[in-house]
Amino acid sequence: MQQVNASAAPAENKMGIVPVGRLLASMAIPMMISMMVQAFYNVVDSVFVAQLSENALNAVSLAFPLQNLTIAVGIGTAVGMNALLSRSLGEKNQALVDKAANTGIFLALCNFVVFALVGLFLSRPFFLAQTDVTEIVDYGADYATICLVCSLGLFCQLCFERLLQSTGRTALAMVTQLVGAVTNIILDPILIFGMFGAPRMEVAGAAVATVIGQSVGAVLAILINMFHNPEIHIRPKMIRWNTAVASKIYQVGLPSIVMQSISSVMTFGINQILIAFSTTATAVFGAYFKLQSFVFMPVFGLNNGMVPIIAYNYGALRPDRVKRTVRLAVITATCIMIVGASVFELVPRVLLGFFDASEHMLAMGVPALRIIAVHFVMAGFAIVAGSVCQAIGNPVYSLVVSVCRQLVVLLPVAWLLSLAGRLELVWLAFPIAELVSLILSAIFLRRTMVSASKTMEQRMNA
Repeated sequence: MQQVNASAAPAENKMGIVPVGRLLASMAIPMMISMMVQAFYNVVDSVFVAQLSENALNAVSLAFPLQNLTIAVGIGTAVGMNALLSRSLGEKNQALVDKAANTGIFLALCNFVVFALVGLFLSRPFFLAQTDVTEIVDYGADYATICLVCSLGLFCQLCFERLLQSTGRTALAMVTQLVGAVTNIILDPILIFGMFGAPRMEVAGAAVATVIGQSVGAVLAILINMFHNPEIHIRPKMIRWNTAVASKIYQVGLPSIVMQSISSVMTFGINQILIAFSTTATAVFGAYFKLQSFVFMPVFGLNNGMVPIIAYNYGALRPDRVKRTVRLAVITATCIMIVGASVFELVPRVLLGFFDASEHMLAMGVPALRIIAVHFVMAGFAIVAGSVCQAIGNPVYSLVVSVCRQLVVLLPVAWLLSLAGRLELVWLAFPIAELVSLILSAIFLRRTMVSASKTMEQRMNA
């Protein structure tokens, strides 16, 4: 069977022959568009929920760490599968390509079972640990329980989208994300406010709309892989545990999971610092997190298009294409971040107005957005550098940067600044932490590129 599969592999994937600039654009732009739509529907969730009350917005904001942890595990597993699969394609190892795909699917299903149990038993205790406001706890527990117990669509969508991305079919991956996002956006007001005969579900309606959108996207992604992704062979008998392949997947995926999970810890910690000032402060932070996704999501989409190109060409021993891809990605990410920072600096009141912000919330939020946005440009480089390290096989570097930025620097600095009793000082922790991240990222990226060049040269001379 392995011999048949190997002969079925194409002579060359487009990631090895199309000019780098055009290739990166063709793979990254669809992902950037889909990520922007994802950001839009994340914001729409909060915009509609904010119309219920500030407590409703707080509930969704405080649910973010738990929800983000779920996404972190799904994305981390998919990223590890993606990197292994793309490298195997570059090496013309079709047997490992198929093992990576089928084992990745099995891992996605296992992740769903774990988080369904977490949602069922730990959602309410999670909110009670953060606040004693009954309305926030009730809203938040309902929201988190639905999102986690019904997360099968999320895990499958992330997995099967990455299968399309790993073979260069980012346009098809974009379609699945767009369909899921649009479904969510349409259902949000209907289920939250009880329109067109639907029951008024309030915050729970936002959660139901989310999981339905994810499920629709997942079904579409599965069908597209089955009929339009011939480089990957999905077979029910191969969807099982494979120790060797799983270890390779999590060699890259585990640091990614930890990095994104650290974000959950950071958000939880910042919320605890802010709620000591007022619940409005946590609402500001929640609104910021939704708004910043419009800036960061395109960069993440750029990364999603970049990673398989780098992994493929690293496996195919083409150092020039690897370097050109990294250079273009850094320039593009920096430009995106400059635009995003400019918007936050110039029109913060307009941005917060989308969340029906009161004058009290605006008084807190306007300086917050302007101070935090200072770190955007530095973050663009750091994000790309971390993804390059992951794609080439040095994910520990990305992990170190993330731990230092969010746990070693950001949280302690925010806590120390909060002791002064001035909320605006807490926001300064973000640019301070990002400066540390920038320095470490530059060092690690250089080490990674030098090491990768030596490895490829040795393999070419062997």
